[in-house]
Amino acid sequence: MSAPPLALQYRRQNQRRLLLIVLLLAGLLLSLCADIATGPADLGLMQVLQGLMWPETLSQGEQVIVFDVRLPYALMALAVGGALGLGGAQMQTVLNNPLASPFTLGLAAAATLGASIGIVLQPQLPGLPTLATVPLLAFACALLVTSLTLLLARWHGGGGQTLVLFGIAMLFALEALVWLMQFLADANTLDQLVFWSMGSLNRANWWHVGLVSAAALLGLLAAMRHAWALTLLRGGEAHAASLGVQVESLRWRVMVEVSLLSALALCFVGTIGFVGLVGPHIARLLVGEQHRFLLPASMLAGALMLSLASIASKAIVPGLVIPIGIVTALVGVPVFMALLLRQRSSA
Repeated sequence: MSAPPLALQYRRQNQRRLLLIVLLLAGLLLSLCADIATGPADLGLMQVLQGLMWPETLSQGEQVIVFDVRLPYALMALAVGGALGLGGAQMQTVLNNPLASPFTLGLAAAATLGASIGIVLQPQLPGLPTLATVPLLAFACALLVTSLTLLLARWHGGGGQTLVLFGIAMLFALEALVWLMQFLADANTLDQLVFWSMGSLNRANWWHVGLVSAAALLGLLAAMRHAWALTLLRGGEAHAASLGVQVESLRWRVMVEVSLLSALALCFVGTIGFVGLVGPHIARLLVGEQHRFLLPASMLAGALMLSLASIASKAIVPGLVIPIGIVTALVGVPVFMALLLRQRSSA
């Protein structure tokens, strides 16, 4: 019996990839429901689901818990996780580095430094409410540091590896400045700094959820515009350039887009690691290197990873919500090591 033609094989592979993306989406919806139903308050899954469809079945206090606390919390996990997963997939491609993620350029450390300045020094920004100062400074600091790193790497004339090295150098410098802010802080502000550096979704509200979700969707649309060029780049810079891809232009454009997206996501939640690193690797194992499938799969994998971490953060210690950054680090390290060992054994 002869093998099926290449066109048929290609079509079957794409159908399988689409099925896996649909399964990721289904898992994400299940995780979202479980996240909304998990928490210190004694609310069952069916009670929460019924309340989402018919709010009048809940008491006034239960409505506040579900719609003002749990639902924004759970949706923020999806938005931030999706943004970090999408950014990580693009960075790993344009930098040709499997260890690249939005944290490679020190974005998390920069956001933490900006938040530290807002918490310790408490500057008054004209025309803005006090609650907006910390996230705004975190966002501005992340963009400033990323812009500086990009300019240094371009001035040096290096490629992706040079950019990674500059990012690592900036990371250590930013961490030292964060430690300095902690040294200058009093007991009250020090507690806030430590809580921010651990990463938390507790500050999420509907305005934050809408802003990060819109940015993530726009980021996906922008990424899909150069999905084919990113796929070609996986075959090597010389191969992509021979087929008309402007490699350097693509690299800088992607880095700027990822920096904007990641800075916006991190400025509201603090330091959350490993989602942008591990999520794209999970997606790559599922759907391969075709970026028209890899990019949405990485977004869904990152969102699912952070959603599951959100559930774990509320379920590990009953009655206590552990900062989600601790959970992602504890889970992300062994998962990433397992992925590295799997790739090494298959090489």
